[in-house]
Amino acid sequence: MSELNEPARCSAKGCRADATTDLRWRNPRLHDAARVKHWLACDEHADSLADFLARRNFLLGRDPL
Repeated sequence: MSELNEPARCSAKGCRADATTDLRWRNPRLHDAARVKHWLACDEHADSLADFLARRNFLLGRDPL
């Protein structure tokens, strides 16, 4: 949840649905191993966002929120 107690929202472009999945990733050409970024995804977009990251070898993990 955000600081304003609003639900976490999906990171997919144009989506405002509640997020259900945390996608952990990093671009190894830009970020050292300590840097981990997060995309949040709703049920509808979790697979497509994870696929996008995995194709680029950026996906580190996928966890439920």
